[in-house]
Amino acid sequence: MAFSGIDLFKPRSVAVIGASREPNKVGHAVLKNIINSGFQGKVYPINPKAEEVLGIKAYKSVLDVSEDIDLAIMVVPASIALDVAEECGKKGIKHLVVISAGFKEIGGEGVERERKLIEIARKYGMRIVGPNCLGIIDTYTPINASFSATMPRRGNIAFISQSGALLTAILDWSIRRGIGFSRIVSLGNKADLNEADFIQAVEEDINTKVILLYLESIENGRKFIEIAGRVSRKKPIVLLKGGVTEAGARAAMSHTGAMTSSVTALEAGLKKAGVLLARTLSELFDYAIAFSYQPIPINNRIAVVTNAGGPGVITSDMIIARGLRLALLTPDTINSLRSKLPPAATISNPVDVLGDARADRYSYAIEMVLNDDNVDGLIVILTPQAMTEPIETAKAMLRLNKKYPNKPMIGVFIGGDMVEEASKILMENGLPVYDLPERGVVAIYGLCKYRENLEYLEKILEKATFFDIDRATALSIISNVRNENRKTLLESDAKDLVRSYGIPVAPTRLARNEDEAVEIASKLGYPVVLKIASPDIVHKTDIGGVIMNINSEREVREAFRTIIDRAYRYAPKATIYGVVVQKMVPRGREVIIGVSRDPVFGHIIMFGLGGIYTNIFRDVSFRLAPLSVYEAKEMVSETKAYTLLRGYRGEEPSDISSIINILLRVSQLVSDIPDIAEMDINPLFVYNEGMGSLAIDVKVVLS
Repeated sequence: MAFSGIDLFKPRSVAVIGASREPNKVGHAVLKNIINSGFQGKVYPINPKAEEVLGIKAYKSVLDVSEDIDLAIMVVPASIALDVAEECGKKGIKHLVVISAGFKEIGGEGVERERKLIEIARKYGMRIVGPNCLGIIDTYTPINASFSATMPRRGNIAFISQSGALLTAILDWSIRRGIGFSRIVSLGNKADLNEADFIQAVEEDINTKVILLYLESIENGRKFIEIAGRVSRKKPIVLLKGGVTEAGARAAMSHTGAMTSSVTALEAGLKKAGVLLARTLSELFDYAIAFSYQPIPINNRIAVVTNAGGPGVITSDMIIARGLRLALLTPDTINSLRSKLPPAATISNPVDVLGDARADRYSYAIEMVLNDDNVDGLIVILTPQAMTEPIETAKAMLRLNKKYPNKPMIGVFIGGDMVEEASKILMENGLPVYDLPERGVVAIYGLCKYRENLEYLEKILEKATFFDIDRATALSIISNVRNENRKTLLESDAKDLVRSYGIPVAPTRLARNEDEAVEIASKLGYPVVLKIASPDIVHKTDIGGVIMNINSEREVREAFRTIIDRAYRYAPKATIYGVVVQKMVPRGREVIIGVSRDPVFGHIIMFGLGGIYTNIFRDVSFRLAPLSVYEAKEMVSETKAYTLLRGYRGEEPSDISSIINILLRVSQLVSDIPDIAEMDINPLFVYNEGMGSLAIDVKVVLS
């Protein structure tokens, strides 16, 4: 069932279990915050040793309260937390915020205690925030059910954080910056409710315009993508992810597995969900401030108005570096600017109104630029000179921002005391202003990127489902491998598996002895290739386990003996099933299609230049399964291999449509059979347009 959080964020009554009379205790701070926040519902302090706390009648247990309780805040020692949770369940409380520490985060008995806490919650249908969290805040209810030292301003940013300490610091900072929030959530250990649940809970919240996340882990990648992908169509979601660096290389048996990292999977997941990734805490809030106040531009053509040439040039460079475009002003705009600005002014973009510009000159230039149909957004830079009028300029910007409500305007007021009051006026009236050009560019980039994300989410709606597949055969192959206590498929098994999903493969059969090899070679037709068949030898060429261009029975027998001898010599402990005999096929352009399974986001699919060049050039693209038609096309087109496949310097173009077809079939295969942990089709020979593709070597590893 969808988590709405109604009783959590808008409770009619709240119990603080562990409410304390001592000002230095967390239980005292939580109760005081609820009272001081202006909460209009009933408050029940729970303290078995007190008659009243902060002037409110106290109770020994929630069971002693005769009225219903919507929400309980637990601030008790971990040693009695389970008994308290049991009482909350019996009382019929539906939401429990467990501020108490001493659970999974301490390991050992804490892990077991957290498991039992969730068992109790499930028994009574109770949802839990935390444990080991700061609490929750809703500025519109209003309620501050946390031990934060600050009640934030009312605003339209929902902030969901896995770090309580970061939250308290941000709340303190936000007061000085004039930033307001709608809801604040401290996730804690995420024993029950997690980031996806809270994204869902603010989906229909009319007071929230933008959702910020600070996460160190994502509990359920698929659920996150599903919910975030839906919610981000309505309001932007921005994530700052902690712990994205790789501590070490992951052991993997496939090329794809070796090249896939948690960062790769995260970026692919966020792309599929339309979530913006912030690289720094500064970026996270620069995005948020822009989304809070400014509209989404219809395109990415940005103009700059400045009174200083250097900052204008720097800003222009940053706009281009972010992938945005400098707007090309129309002749009418240029003529209008020329008619009123001083001769020394720059009337192309960036527009330099010169250092002696007062508010009226700024106002004229800004209006002419905003009125230009070629301009989608504007950055206004102000540096304080002796003649500058920061406050009057800020007021002119606010007036024009209202006159052109569909075009975002971002202020960059560089300086200290001389621009402080003007900056404050802009922020208090809904026009974002930053102290450095790079922050202003980040903000307008975020607005443009969100529009691109919305367009992308529409493009990836078209799914492909194939009905000419043989899932029963595929499952039978997997079952047989499992029955032999193997997790690596032999090449012949792997090719049979992908062929069952309509992926063409080079004719291949397993020979367990010389005679079988000769018989198979005769049926396939010469020339053939012989390869070692062992689940323990993945990279066959490394041990000389592949011999090509075999043209006779005598060569087959010699090759068979040579390959077996090499295998036993270089891998004496390997299990040898025999030798794979494969029909030699014409060479095509070599590409790779691979799969690895990320523990958080599931199967991630790779495409790129194949054969021996895969690890050398690492010209690859990644997307999460299941793939849409658009994603499959995009995977191919964004690689350098695409230039070769289209036909380079007069060469015939390759059959790109066959690659897209195979990508979509691989996506359906791994979606249908989640047991597949890694897979490489490498190389995949791609022939000329209309001639198809052929899988030459296939590796599959099960979980």
